[in-house]
Amino acid sequence: MPRFQYIARDSSGQKVSGTEESPNQEELIGRLQAKDLLVVSISVESKESADSKTQNIVRPEFKRKHYGIHSDDLVLFCRQLATLLGAGVTILKSLDIISQQVSSRKFFIVLKNIEKQMEAGLSLHEAMSKHPTVFSDLWVNLVESGEASGNIAVVLDRLATYLERNAEFRKKIISSLIYPIILLLAGTGALLFLTIKIIPTFGELFKGFNIELPLLTRILIHISEFIRKFGIAVMGFCIVSGFTLKRYIATRDGQKKYEKFKFKLPVFGEFFRALVVERFSSEMATLLESGVPILYSLEIAEQSVGNMVMGDIIRQVKEDVRQGKTLNQPLEKSGFFEPMVVQMVAIGEEIGELAPMLKKVNAFYQSYVETFLTRFVSMFEPIMLIFMGVVIGVMVVGMFLPIFQISQIGSAGGR
Repeated sequence: MPRFQYIARDSSGQKVSGTEESPNQEELIGRLQAKDLLVVSISVESKESADSKTQNIVRPEFKRKHYGIHSDDLVLFCRQLATLLGAGVTILKSLDIISQQVSSRKFFIVLKNIEKQMEAGLSLHEAMSKHPTVFSDLWVNLVESGEASGNIAVVLDRLATYLERNAEFRKKIISSLIYPIILLLAGTGALLFLTIKIIPTFGELFKGFNIELPLLTRILIHISEFIRKFGIAVMGFCIVSGFTLKRYIATRDGQKKYEKFKFKLPVFGEFFRALVVERFSSEMATLLESGVPILYSLEIAEQSVGNMVMGDIIRQVKEDVRQGKTLNQPLEKSGFFEPMVVQMVAIGEEIGELAPMLKKVNAFYQSYVETFLTRFVSMFEPIMLIFMGVVIGVMVVGMFLPIFQISQIGSAGGR
Protein backbone atom coordinates (compact mmCIF):
# COMPACT_ATOMS: atom_id res chain seq x y z
CA MET A 1 0.00 0.00 0.00
CA PRO A 2 1.51 3.38 -0.98
CA ARG A 3 2.37 6.06 1.55
CA PHE A 4 1.32 9.66 0.98
CA GLN A 5 2.82 12.89 2.27
CA TYR A 6 0.21 15.56 2.97
CA ILE A 7 -0.07 19.16 4.14
CA ALA A 8 -3.39 20.32 5.62
CA ARG A 9 -4.89 23.10 7.71
CA ASP A 10 -7.08 22.67 10.77
CA SER A 11 -10.14 24.81 11.58
CA SER A 12 -7.95 27.47 13.22
CA GLY A 13 -5.67 27.68 10.16
CA GLN A 14 -2.73 25.88 11.75
CA LYS A 15 -0.54 23.80 9.44
CA VAL A 16 -0.73 20.02 9.88
CA SER A 17 1.57 17.68 7.92
CA GLY A 18 2.48 14.03 7.96
CA THR A 19 2.58 10.74 6.07
CA GLU A 20 -0.01 7.98 6.03
CA GLU A 21 -0.67 4.76 4.15
CA SER A 22 -3.76 4.66 1.98
CA PRO A 23 -4.96 2.71 -1.08
CA ASN A 24 -5.42 6.01 -2.97
CA GLN A 25 -5.48 9.80 -2.59
CA GLU A 26 -9.27 9.98 -2.48
CA GLU A 27 -9.54 7.64 0.53
CA LEU A 28 -6.84 9.55 2.43
CA ILE A 29 -8.43 12.93 1.69
CA GLY A 30 -11.79 11.66 2.91
CA ARG A 31 -10.14 10.39 6.09
CA LEU A 32 -8.42 13.73 6.71
CA GLN A 33 -11.62 15.69 6.01
CA ALA A 34 -13.39 13.55 8.60
CA LYS A 35 -10.89 14.97 11.09
CA ASP A 36 -11.93 18.54 10.05
CA LEU A 37 -8.69 19.04 8.14
CA LEU A 38 -8.54 20.91 4.84
CA VAL A 39 -6.01 19.22 2.55
CA VAL A 40 -3.72 21.74 0.86
CA SER A 41 -1.37 19.38 -0.97
CA ILE A 42 -0.60 15.69 -1.23
CA SER A 43 1.89 13.45 -3.01
CA VAL A 44 2.99 9.82 -3.12
CA GLU A 45 6.06 9.18 -1.00
CA SER A 46 8.66 7.48 -3.17
CA LYS A 47 12.38 7.46 -3.72
CA GLU A 48 12.00 9.78 -6.69
CA SER A 49 9.77 12.29 -4.91
CA ALA A 50 11.06 12.07 -1.32
CA ASP A 51 13.44 14.98 -1.83
CA SER A 52 11.18 17.02 -4.07
CA LYS A 53 8.51 19.50 -3.09
CA THR A 54 5.05 18.19 -2.38
CA GLN A 55 2.89 18.48 -5.45
CA ASN A 56 -0.51 20.08 -5.51
CA ILE A 57 -3.58 17.92 -5.51
CA VAL A 58 -4.67 17.12 -9.05
CA ARG A 59 -7.69 14.86 -8.80
CA PRO A 60 -9.99 15.26 -11.78
CA GLU A 61 -11.28 11.75 -10.96
CA PHE A 62 -12.57 12.86 -7.54
CA LYS A 63 -16.10 11.50 -7.17
CA ARG A 64 -18.66 14.22 -6.54
CA LYS A 65 -21.41 13.02 -4.22
CA HIS A 66 -24.24 15.13 -5.67
CA TYR A 67 -25.02 17.63 -8.41
CA GLY A 68 -26.93 20.43 -6.69
CA ILE A 69 -25.48 22.99 -4.30
CA HIS A 70 -26.67 22.47 -0.73
CA SER A 71 -26.43 24.92 2.14
CA ASP A 72 -23.82 22.64 3.73
CA ASP A 73 -21.62 23.06 0.64
CA LEU A 74 -21.69 26.85 1.04
CA VAL A 75 -21.03 26.71 4.78
CA LEU A 76 -18.04 24.41 4.30
CA PHE A 77 -16.70 26.52 1.41
CA CYS A 78 -16.89 29.72 3.43
CA ARG A 79 -15.15 28.18 6.44
CA GLN A 80 -12.42 26.61 4.29
CA LEU A 81 -11.82 29.82 2.34
CA ALA A 82 -11.59 31.82 5.57
CA THR A 83 -9.12 29.27 6.97
CA LEU A 84 -6.86 29.29 3.89
CA LEU A 85 -6.87 33.07 3.46
CA GLY A 86 -6.17 33.49 7.17
CA ALA A 87 -3.18 31.17 6.75
CA GLY A 88 -1.76 33.39 4.00
CA VAL A 89 -2.75 31.33 0.96
CA THR A 90 -3.70 33.46 -2.08
CA ILE A 91 -7.34 33.64 -3.18
CA LEU A 92 -6.76 31.86 -6.51
CA LYS A 93 -4.75 29.12 -4.84
CA SER A 94 -7.40 28.75 -2.13
CA LEU A 95 -10.18 28.44 -4.72
CA ASP A 96 -8.19 25.81 -6.61
CA ILE A 97 -7.58 23.77 -3.46
CA ILE A 98 -11.21 23.93 -2.30
CA SER A 99 -12.67 23.23 -5.75
CA GLN A 100 -10.80 19.92 -5.91
CA GLN A 101 -12.48 18.75 -2.70
CA VAL A 102 -16.10 19.94 -2.97
CA SER A 103 -18.79 17.26 -3.01
CA SER A 104 -21.05 19.04 -5.51
CA ARG A 105 -20.40 18.73 -9.25
CA LYS A 106 -22.25 21.99 -9.92
CA PHE A 107 -20.34 23.85 -7.22
CA PHE A 108 -17.05 22.59 -8.69
CA ILE A 109 -18.02 24.18 -12.02
CA VAL A 110 -19.02 27.44 -10.29
CA LEU A 111 -15.72 27.70 -8.41
CA LYS A 112 -13.73 27.01 -11.58
CA ASN A 113 -15.69 29.76 -13.35
CA ILE A 114 -14.90 32.15 -10.49
CA GLU A 115 -11.21 31.27 -10.83
CA LYS A 116 -11.29 32.06 -14.55
CA GLN A 117 -13.16 35.35 -13.98
CA MET A 118 -10.64 36.42 -11.34
CA GLU A 119 -7.75 35.53 -13.64
CA ALA A 120 -9.43 37.79 -16.23
CA GLY A 121 -9.27 40.70 -13.78
CA LEU A 122 -12.45 40.58 -11.70
CA SER A 123 -12.38 40.81 -7.91
CA LEU A 124 -13.79 37.97 -5.80
CA HIS A 125 -17.07 39.75 -5.04
CA GLU A 126 -17.52 40.68 -8.71
CA ALA A 127 -16.96 37.08 -9.76
CA MET A 128 -19.40 35.87 -7.09
CA SER A 129 -22.03 38.35 -8.28
CA LYS A 130 -22.02 36.51 -11.64
CA HIS A 131 -23.63 33.55 -9.84
CA PRO A 132 -26.63 35.10 -8.00
CA THR A 133 -28.39 31.76 -7.58
CA VAL A 134 -25.43 30.49 -5.54
CA PHE A 135 -24.13 33.58 -3.73
CA SER A 136 -26.73 35.94 -2.27
CA ASP A 137 -26.44 39.70 -1.89
CA LEU A 138 -25.28 39.09 1.67
CA TRP A 139 -22.33 37.05 0.40
CA VAL A 140 -21.36 39.52 -2.31
CA ASN A 141 -21.57 42.62 -0.13
CA LEU A 142 -19.73 41.10 2.81
CA VAL A 143 -16.93 39.90 0.54
CA GLU A 144 -16.78 43.37 -1.05
CA SER A 145 -16.52 44.90 2.41
CA GLY A 146 -13.72 42.50 3.31
CA GLU A 147 -11.82 43.25 0.10
CA ALA A 148 -12.16 47.00 0.63
CA SER A 149 -10.95 46.84 4.24
CA GLY A 150 -8.22 44.27 3.60
CA ASN A 151 -9.76 41.93 6.21
CA ILE A 152 -11.43 39.46 3.90
CA ALA A 153 -10.34 36.47 5.99
CA VAL A 154 -11.91 38.00 9.11
CA VAL A 155 -15.11 38.90 7.25
CA LEU A 156 -15.38 35.40 5.75
CA ASP A 157 -14.83 33.92 9.19
CA ARG A 158 -17.78 35.96 10.51
CA LEU A 159 -19.88 34.98 7.50
CA ALA A 160 -18.99 31.32 8.06
CA THR A 161 -20.04 31.61 11.71
CA TYR A 162 -23.33 33.22 10.62
CA LEU A 163 -23.98 30.49 8.04
CA GLU A 164 -23.11 27.70 10.48
CA ARG A 165 -25.36 29.18 13.15
CA ASN A 166 -28.24 29.54 10.70
CA ALA A 167 -27.75 26.03 9.30
CA GLU A 168 -27.77 24.56 12.80
CA PHE A 169 -30.87 26.61 13.65
CA ARG A 170 -32.71 25.36 10.54
CA LYS A 171 -31.76 21.76 11.32
CA LYS A 172 -33.19 22.12 14.82
CA ILE A 173 -36.47 23.41 13.39
CA ILE A 174 -36.67 20.62 10.81
CA SER A 175 -35.80 17.89 13.32
CA SER A 176 -38.43 19.25 15.72
CA LEU A 177 -41.12 19.02 13.02
CA ILE A 178 -40.24 15.56 11.68
CA TYR A 179 -41.93 13.59 14.47
CA PRO A 180 -45.26 15.49 14.39
CA ILE A 181 -45.39 15.11 10.59
CA ILE A 182 -44.67 11.36 10.77
CA LEU A 183 -47.30 10.96 13.51
CA LEU A 184 -49.85 12.91 11.46
CA LEU A 185 -49.19 10.88 8.30
CA ALA A 186 -49.34 7.59 10.21
CA GLY A 187 -52.60 8.58 11.87
CA THR A 188 -54.14 9.71 8.59
CA GLY A 189 -53.06 6.46 6.93
CA ALA A 190 -54.60 4.37 9.71
CA LEU A 191 -57.91 6.23 9.48
CA LEU A 192 -58.03 5.85 5.69
CA PHE A 193 -57.30 2.13 5.98
CA LEU A 194 -60.14 1.66 8.47
CA THR A 195 -62.50 3.76 6.37
CA ILE A 196 -61.70 2.20 2.98
CA LYS A 197 -61.08 -1.44 3.93
CA ILE A 198 -62.52 -2.36 7.33
CA ILE A 199 -65.83 -0.47 7.41
CA PRO A 200 -66.98 -1.73 3.94
CA THR A 201 -66.25 -5.30 5.05
CA PHE A 202 -68.52 -4.88 8.07
CA GLY A 203 -71.10 -3.11 5.87
CA GLU A 204 -71.33 -6.09 3.53
CA LEU A 205 -71.62 -8.40 6.54
CA PHE A 206 -74.51 -6.41 8.01
CA LYS A 207 -76.46 -6.52 4.74
CA GLY A 208 -77.06 -10.23 5.31
CA PHE A 209 -79.07 -9.47 8.46
CA ASN A 210 -82.54 -8.04 8.35
CA ILE A 211 -81.97 -5.35 11.00
CA GLU A 212 -82.03 -1.61 11.14
CA LEU A 213 -78.50 -0.42 11.71
CA PRO A 214 -77.75 2.10 14.48
CA LEU A 215 -77.36 5.75 13.44
CA LEU A 216 -73.62 5.84 14.17
CA THR A 217 -73.04 2.75 12.03
CA ARG A 218 -75.04 4.20 9.12
CA ILE A 219 -73.06 7.46 9.30
CA LEU A 220 -69.75 5.60 9.21
CA ILE A 221 -70.85 3.45 6.27
CA HIS A 222 -72.02 6.54 4.33
CA ILE A 223 -68.71 8.30 5.01
CA SER A 224 -66.85 5.21 3.81
CA GLU A 225 -68.94 5.01 0.62
CA PHE A 226 -68.40 8.71 -0.08
CA ILE A 227 -64.63 8.43 0.32
CA ARG A 228 -64.45 5.33 -1.87
CA LYS A 229 -66.59 6.89 -4.62
CA PHE A 230 -65.35 10.48 -4.57
CA GLY A 231 -62.02 10.22 -2.71
CA ILE A 232 -59.91 10.49 -5.89
CA ALA A 233 -61.99 13.42 -7.13
CA VAL A 234 -61.67 15.21 -3.78
CA MET A 235 -57.93 14.52 -3.74
CA GLY A 236 -57.62 15.87 -7.28
CA PHE A 237 -59.58 18.99 -6.33
CA CYS A 238 -57.31 19.54 -3.33
CA ILE A 239 -54.18 19.14 -5.48
CA VAL A 240 -55.46 21.57 -8.12
CA SER A 241 -56.55 24.04 -5.44
CA GLY A 242 -53.19 23.74 -3.71
CA PHE A 243 -51.33 24.28 -6.98
CA THR A 244 -53.49 27.31 -7.82
CA LEU A 245 -52.96 28.75 -4.34
CA LYS A 246 -49.22 28.18 -4.64
CA ARG A 247 -49.15 30.01 -7.97
CA TYR A 248 -51.05 32.91 -6.43
CA ILE A 249 -48.76 33.06 -3.42
CA ALA A 250 -45.81 33.20 -5.84
CA THR A 251 -47.11 36.59 -7.03
CA ARG A 252 -46.15 39.75 -5.15
CA ASP A 253 -49.70 40.49 -4.04
CA GLY A 254 -50.40 36.88 -3.06
CA GLN A 255 -47.18 36.50 -1.09
CA LYS A 256 -47.80 39.69 0.86
CA LYS A 257 -51.36 38.63 1.76
CA TYR A 258 -50.15 35.16 2.73
CA GLU A 259 -47.46 36.61 5.00
CA LYS A 260 -49.95 38.98 6.67
CA PHE A 261 -52.31 36.02 7.18
CA LYS A 262 -49.54 34.01 8.87
CA PHE A 263 -48.69 36.88 11.23
CA LYS A 264 -52.36 37.14 12.31
CA LEU A 265 -52.74 33.45 13.16
CA PRO A 266 -53.46 32.74 16.83
CA VAL A 267 -50.46 31.29 18.68
CA PHE A 268 -48.47 30.60 15.50
CA GLY A 269 -48.52 34.24 14.37
CA GLU A 270 -45.97 35.19 17.03
CA PHE A 271 -43.85 32.21 16.04
CA PHE A 272 -43.68 33.32 12.39
CA ARG A 273 -42.94 36.89 13.48
CA ALA A 274 -40.10 35.62 15.68
CA LEU A 275 -38.59 33.72 12.74
CA VAL A 276 -38.49 36.90 10.64
CA VAL A 277 -37.03 39.06 13.41
CA GLU A 278 -34.46 36.36 14.16
CA ARG A 279 -33.21 36.41 10.58
CA PHE A 280 -33.21 40.21 10.39
CA SER A 281 -31.25 40.63 13.61
CA SER A 282 -28.78 37.90 12.61
CA GLU A 283 -28.06 39.47 9.21
CA MET A 284 -27.81 43.00 10.57
CA ALA A 285 -25.43 41.91 13.34
CA THR A 286 -23.17 40.12 10.86
CA LEU A 287 -23.17 43.04 8.41
CA LEU A 288 -22.48 45.73 11.01
CA GLU A 289 -19.84 43.61 12.72
CA SER A 290 -18.09 43.26 9.36
CA GLY A 291 -17.89 47.03 8.93
CA VAL A 292 -20.76 47.55 6.48
CA PRO A 293 -22.43 50.99 7.00
CA ILE A 294 -25.89 50.87 8.56
CA LEU A 295 -27.75 52.21 5.50
CA TYR A 296 -26.02 49.70 3.25
CA SER A 297 -26.71 46.95 5.80
CA LEU A 298 -30.41 47.82 5.81
CA GLU A 299 -30.47 47.75 2.02
CA ILE A 300 -28.88 44.28 1.95
CA ALA A 301 -31.22 43.02 4.69
CA GLU A 302 -34.22 44.34 2.75
CA GLN A 303 -33.26 42.15 -0.23
CA SER A 304 -32.23 39.04 1.68
CA VAL A 305 -34.61 38.84 4.66
CA GLY A 306 -36.96 36.63 2.64
CA ASN A 307 -40.23 38.27 3.72
CA MET A 308 -42.06 40.97 1.76
CA VAL A 309 -43.84 42.47 4.78
CA MET A 310 -40.53 42.74 6.60
CA GLY A 311 -38.88 44.05 3.44
CA ASP A 312 -41.37 46.92 3.25
CA ILE A 313 -40.75 47.73 6.92
CA ILE A 314 -36.98 47.72 6.43
CA ARG A 315 -37.34 50.00 3.40
CA GLN A 316 -39.23 52.55 5.49
CA VAL A 317 -36.73 52.17 8.34
CA LYS A 318 -33.91 52.81 5.87
CA GLU A 319 -35.55 56.03 4.63
CA ASP A 320 -36.03 57.29 8.20
CA VAL A 321 -32.40 56.51 9.08
CA ARG A 322 -31.27 58.29 5.92
CA GLN A 323 -33.14 61.38 7.15
CA GLY A 324 -31.11 61.35 10.36
CA LYS A 325 -33.25 59.35 12.76
CA THR A 326 -31.78 56.68 15.01
CA LEU A 327 -32.55 53.05 14.15
CA ASN A 328 -34.76 52.42 17.18
CA GLN A 329 -37.26 55.18 16.26
CA PRO A 330 -38.51 53.73 12.94
CA LEU A 331 -38.39 50.22 14.42
CA GLU A 332 -40.78 51.35 17.14
CA LYS A 333 -42.97 53.24 14.66
CA SER A 334 -43.39 50.12 12.48
CA GLY A 335 -45.26 48.31 15.28
CA PHE A 336 -43.72 45.03 14.11
CA PHE A 337 -40.98 44.80 16.73
CA GLU A 338 -41.53 44.13 20.41
CA PRO A 339 -40.58 46.88 22.90
CA MET A 340 -37.71 44.70 24.14
CA VAL A 341 -36.09 44.77 20.67
CA VAL A 342 -36.55 48.53 20.35
CA GLN A 343 -35.03 49.15 23.78
CA MET A 344 -32.03 46.91 23.14
CA VAL A 345 -31.37 48.62 19.80
CA ALA A 346 -31.65 52.03 21.49
CA ILE A 347 -29.15 50.99 24.16
CA GLY A 348 -26.82 49.55 21.53
CA GLU A 349 -26.88 52.82 19.57
CA GLU A 350 -26.36 54.88 22.71
CA ILE A 351 -23.25 52.98 23.86
CA GLY A 352 -21.92 52.29 20.36
CA GLU A 353 -22.46 48.52 20.58
CA LEU A 354 -25.30 48.01 18.10
CA ALA A 355 -23.92 44.79 16.52
CA PRO A 356 -23.45 42.99 19.89
CA MET A 357 -26.94 44.08 20.97
CA LEU A 358 -28.44 42.71 17.74
CA LYS A 359 -26.61 39.44 18.39
CA LYS A 360 -28.28 39.28 21.81
CA VAL A 361 -31.66 39.94 20.17
CA ASN A 362 -30.92 37.14 17.72
CA ALA A 363 -29.96 34.76 20.56
CA PHE A 364 -33.21 35.60 22.38
CA TYR A 365 -35.38 34.85 19.34
CA GLN A 366 -33.52 31.65 18.52
CA SER A 367 -34.15 30.49 22.08
CA TYR A 368 -37.82 31.53 21.78
CA VAL A 369 -38.31 29.57 18.54
CA GLU A 370 -36.60 26.46 19.92
CA THR A 371 -38.66 26.61 23.12
CA PHE A 372 -41.87 27.10 21.13
CA LEU A 373 -41.14 24.07 18.94
CA THR A 374 -40.23 21.92 21.94
CA ARG A 375 -43.50 22.79 23.65
CA PHE A 376 -45.47 22.34 20.43
CA VAL A 377 -44.07 18.84 19.89
CA SER A 378 -44.63 17.85 23.51
CA MET A 379 -48.28 19.02 23.29
CA PHE A 380 -48.94 17.71 19.77
CA GLU A 381 -48.14 14.08 20.61
CA PRO A 382 -50.75 13.56 23.37
CA ILE A 383 -53.35 15.64 21.50
CA MET A 384 -52.83 13.58 18.35
CA LEU A 385 -52.92 10.30 20.27
CA ILE A 386 -56.12 11.30 22.09
CA PHE A 387 -57.71 12.39 18.80
CA MET A 388 -56.72 9.13 17.11
CA GLY A 389 -57.96 7.13 20.08
CA VAL A 390 -61.35 8.88 20.06
CA VAL A 391 -61.84 8.53 16.29
CA ILE A 392 -60.80 4.88 16.18
CA GLY A 393 -62.88 4.20 19.30
CA VAL A 394 -65.96 5.72 17.61
CA MET A 395 -65.32 3.55 14.53
CA VAL A 396 -64.98 0.39 16.61
CA VAL A 397 -68.13 1.16 18.61
CA GLY A 398 -70.01 1.97 15.39
CA MET A 399 -69.04 -1.35 13.83
CA PHE A 400 -69.73 -3.47 16.92
CA LEU A 401 -73.09 -1.96 17.84
CA PRO A 402 -74.93 -4.00 15.16
CA ILE A 403 -73.13 -7.14 16.35
CA PHE A 404 -74.42 -6.55 19.89
CA GLN A 405 -77.87 -5.93 18.43
CA ILE A 406 -77.76 -9.18 16.45
CA SER A 407 -76.61 -11.15 19.48
CA GLN A 408 -79.46 -9.73 21.55
CA ILE A 409 -81.97 -10.71 18.85
CA GLY A 410 -80.47 -14.22 18.73
CA SER A 411 -80.68 -14.54 22.52
CA ALA A 412 -84.32 -13.42 22.52
CA GLY A 413 -85.18 -15.93 19.75
CA GLY A 414 -83.50 -18.75 21.68
CA ARG A 415 -85.64 -18.13 24.68
